[in-house]
This record gives sequence, C-alpha cells and structure tokens, in this order.
Amino acid sequence: MKRLYVFSIRSFVGPFFVTLVISMFILIMQFLWKYIDDLMGKGIDTLVVLELLFYVSASLIPLALPLAILLSSIMTIGNLAENNELTALKSSGLSLYKILKPLTFVVIGIAFGTFYFANYVIPVANLKWHSLIYDIQNTKISAILTPGVYSKELDGYAIKVDSGTDDHFKGILIHDHTDPKVIKTIRGDEGRVYKSENGKYLFFELEHGFVTEELSPDAPSFSPNGKKHLAQSSTRPSRRSTFEKATYKIDLSGFSLKRSEDETFADKHEMLNVFQISAAIDSIIDNGNKISENFLLSLKNDHPYFQSINYKNDSLNKNIDNTKEQIIPELITFKELSPQDQLKAINATQVKLRRVNQNLDGQKAYMLSINFDINGYLIEFHRKFALTFTIIVLFFIGAPLGAIVRKGGFGAPVVIAALLFMVYFVLISVGDSLAASAVVSPLVGMWFASMVLIPIAYALMRAAANDSPVFSKDSWVRFFKRFKRKNANSLPHK
Repeated sequence: MKRLYVFSIRSFVGPFFVTLVISMFILIMQFLWKYIDDLMGKGIDTLVVLELLFYVSASLIPLALPLAILLSSIMTIGNLAENNELTALKSSGLSLYKILKPLTFVVIGIAFGTFYFANYVIPVANLKWHSLIYDIQNTKISAILTPGVYSKELDGYAIKVDSGTDDHFKGILIHDHTDPKVIKTIRGDEGRVYKSENGKYLFFELEHGFVTEELSPDAPSFSPNGKKHLAQSSTRPSRRSTFEKATYKIDLSGFSLKRSEDETFADKHEMLNVFQISAAIDSIIDNGNKISENFLLSLKNDHPYFQSINYKNDSLNKNIDNTKEQIIPELITFKELSPQDQLKAINATQVKLRRVNQNLDGQKAYMLSINFDINGYLIEFHRKFALTFTIIVLFFIGAPLGAIVRKGGFGAPVVIAALLFMVYFVLISVGDSLAASAVVSPLVGMWFASMVLIPIAYALMRAAANDSPVFSKDSWVRFFKRFKRKNANSLPHK
C-alpha cells in the first residue's frame, strides 16, 4: 500500500509542477502584453523589470494554481486508466476513493499552503508590483506631453504640443530656460520624441522649424536718489535660424525612475491579510457609527424645541435668571402670526428643510461609500478562503474526469482542462462582479464558483467510482426516487 501511495504521489507531482510552470508563463506573457507600452523604450534597468516580474509572478499564483491542479489530476488518473493500472487496482479490491486518498492529502496540503501564501505573501507582492508599475508609468514621456497644455515636468523647460499621441506630435514648442541669461525657443511643425538607450536623455527629432535665441533683459539699476537710469539700452541681441530637420537633446537626469513609498498603496483591499482586513472593517464600522451619532445629534440640536431646552438647562446650571425673557412661555400658532411674519416663517422653514435635505443626502452618500469600502474588504476576505476550497473541488473534478476519459499526456487532458478552467474563470469573474456591484453579498459572490462546481464534482466522483455514465437516465431516476422517498419520510404522519 505504501508503494501505491508513493507511486501515485510521484505520478502527480511531476505533471503538477510542469503545468504550474506553463500556466505561470502564459499569465506572465499576458501581463507583459498588457503593460508592454509602459516597459519598452523607456530606458528602464533590466533589474527593475525582473523585480517587477518576480512580484507579479507571486500575485499570479492564485490564478495558475487551480489550472495546474485541474490539469495534473486529469493527467495523473488518465495515465493510470489509459495503461489499465486503474482497472488493475480496482480489481484488487481498491475503490477509487482509496486510490485517491494519498493525492487527496497532498492536495489538501497544497490548499493550506496556498491559503498561507495568499494571506501573507501575495498582499506584499501586490503592494510591491503596484507601486513599481506606478513609478514606471510615471516615467512615461508621452504622459507629460498633453496637447494644448504647457508641460513643466522637466526642470528648466516648458514644452507644448498641438496634437499627437505616443511618440509622434505636431506643433512642438520648446522654451529652454536652463540658461538664465538666454531666452531660447525651439519650434517644429512635427517631430518624434524618444529616449536614449541608457534613459539619460530625451531627443526631439523636429522637422520644418526654427530656433530663436535672445538675451534676457538686464535688471534695472537705480541712482542713490532712487531714480532709474535711462542710459540702459532697450534692445537685446538676438538671432533666429531655421532648419528642415534637427535633433534637440534634453537631459533627463531629474526625470529618472523614482521609487514611491510602499505605504502609499498599503490601504488597498488586496494588499492586506485576513487579520488586517478584519481590523480595518472594525475600524470603519466604529468610525461610521460615531459619525452617524454625531450627525443625528447635530440634527437634534438644530431643532428649535431642543435648542430651547438646552438653553434653559444651561441657564439653570449657570444660575442665570433670564429664561423668561429668552424662552417663549406659550406656544404661538402659525395663524396668530401677521402675514409678513407668516411669510418669514415659511421662508425660514424652507431654507432649513433644504439644508436638512442636503445634509441627509451627504450623509447617505457617505454611508454608501462606507458600505462600498466594507464590501471591498469582505470580497478580499472571502476570496482567500474560497481559493483554498476551490483547489480541493477542482481536484475532485479533474481526478474522476481522468478516470472517465482514460487519456493521459498533454492531448485530451489539456483540452478538457482548458474548457473547465474557462468555466471556472467565468464563474469567479461573474461572482466577483456581482459582489463588487452589491447585487449579491461578498460571501455568495466569492463562493459562487464553488457552489456551482461542488455538484459537478459529486456527480463525476460518483460516476467514476461506480463505473457508470455521468448523465445516464437510470441514475437520475434513482436520484429523484431517493429524493422523493426522503421527502415522504420527513412529512409528519397522522
């Protein structure tokens, strides 16, 4: 029996690591394809890119691991079935549940390790790669050139373009203020902007333009009696030259990649573990309750009745004998007021009601934002647990499928695993979207994929263990008969 356990585990570990590496490679390539414009042609050091990919790889494991578990389980049991080893084991008296027992413990161990990884490692990895990609994006040259607006991101320069995107622009105007004694202006009808290979210089390849250089005006001088000297010349030497093609170079030593503090992104939901999420939710709820209490107290104190009571109590506490003069002893009805006073009372009431409605709308928007924030934390809280459980469920889908299809290798199992993973990915995406939009609770949204896949896993395991068709008519008839029998037994007898 021990040899069987060792053999099944060795058969599972190899395909698992191979499929995990392949899945990670595909997901990393997808990430690079998404951010290729931010990484290419910006002179970013290779070590920075490798650091980014390292952190991204850690954050992509929750998406690659379910696919690896699904594919490796199909391949392992499919190989056993294809070589008639599974039939021989069953003929010796072992059930499918007994054969899968060692792999089940291995997958449960992987699931718990995944939870630990998702709870402690992935939040840090998300924090690191988000801050790093933010810094890289902020060094993008096209981000500092907005058509129709002067950009002063580069020290000593004011640059404006009329139109264009990426690295091609039209109507390029550069004011060079690096030399305080010279006013230098460069104008080009169109041109291309790019960085040097080492990322230290920015080049403007301009076409059909001119360069104007003019000495800056001298500071005025005054005589001892305070009068301005008139001997100064009002003219300043200048020169203008035209060009068909020219290249203008700007030093980017002050525009290199600057690393942001990680604490800037530390308040994101996916960058916290379950204990930090729980503490954050409690803090948000406490702050929300305090703000709601203060808001209700302010509404109460704004009412004239409570104002009069508070004034009377304060006067009595301070031994001030002026309550008869300040507080009206009798109630005055609206009909007893003069027409002018009635109009004033109506206007004052309308103004107060509008103010109250505005305050209520603001408080409602604030409470909605609090609930939305709590909802985001709860989504991430349940995501970590749902991922752990889904790995186990996908194993119990892949293992019986391998026994049913009786195919190993990278042929049919890859196709089946890809289709099932697409279903799984759609389910988690739908659940995530429904939970994020508050259509369903975070609990239902994050566990939606597991709730759909558990019946499928049960049906496949039952069919593979009994060597029966998955969707046979007789099995469904027996199921409904058993269901009706249980319901009949549960009814009270007269």
